[in-house]
Amino acid sequence: MAKKHKSKHGDANAVIGIDIGGTGIKGGIVDLTKGKLIGERFRIPTPQPATPEAVAGVVGQIVAELSSRPGGPGPEVPVGVTFPAIIQHGVARSAANVDDSWIGTDVDTLLTKALGRDVQVMNDADAAGLAEARYGAGREVDGTVLVITLGTGIGSALIYKGMLVPNAELGHLEIDGYDAESRASASARERDDISWEEYAKRLQRYFSHVEFLFSPDLFVVGGGISKRSEDFLPLLDLRTPLVTANLKNNAGIVGAALQAAMHFKYIS
Repeated sequence: MAKKHKSKHGDANAVIGIDIGGTGIKGGIVDLTKGKLIGERFRIPTPQPATPEAVAGVVGQIVAELSSRPGGPGPEVPVGVTFPAIIQHGVARSAANVDDSWIGTDVDTLLTKALGRDVQVMNDADAAGLAEARYGAGREVDGTVLVITLGTGIGSALIYKGMLVPNAELGHLEIDGYDAESRASASARERDDISWEEYAKRLQRYFSHVEFLFSPDLFVVGGGISKRSEDFLPLLDLRTPLVTANLKNNAGIVGAALQAAMHFKYIS
C-alpha cells in the first residue's frame, strides 16, 4: 500500500488526521495499513469565536504535539483535516458550528501556510464515510456505499468503488415538503418526542427515497443514535443491506488522514 519513500520520522503508513468540530478539535496519528490510531488522540477545545486564524492556531498546536511523539510523522508527510462545511476545491462554501467568516475561506491554503506542510481539507461527513468504506462496515464492497450519520442533522458520504464523491448533502433532500433532516435526524426524534416505531416510519420514508435515487449496494448508518440501532433498524424494509458504522468517533480522523495520503500520492 505504501510507496517506497518513507517518513524520516516514522512508519511510511503513519499520517496525521485532524477533526475540527464546533466544540473540540482532535487529532491522531493514523496507521493507514489498519485504519487505526497509533497512540492516544489529542484534543483541544475549539476557540470561541471559532475564526479561521484562531482555529488554524489550535490545529498547529495539535500537529506539533503529534509530530513530537516517538515515531510521529515529520514535515514531509501530509496532514488531513476535516471541517464542518461544504468544501469545494479546498474552499469552505458553508459553516456549521463555526464562525461565519469561514464562508469563502480557502481552508487548504490557510492551513498549509499555518502548518508549513501539505494539507488536504475535506467535509467531516465525507471523511467519516471514506474511513468506513475503506476500513469499516463498507470494507471490500465493490460498488456504491452510502454512509448516513443521524445526529443534529443528517450527514452523508457517497463512495463508489472506494472513491469519494464529495459533498453529497443528502440530509437536505426535500421529502414530502420538508428538509429531510428536519424530520429524520436524531435531534428531530428527540424534539418531537416520538417512539422508535414512529421514528422508524420517518427513516423508512427517507431511506426508501435515497435508495430509489442511488440504488446503493450498502447503507452504513452512523451517528450517536446508531448505538440504539436494534431499536429501529429491524423495523426498516429496504432492498439494500443496512448496517451500523464501526469506527465511531475516530472515523473523521482516519478518513482525513487517508484522503490526504491519497491526494498527495503518499500511498497508492
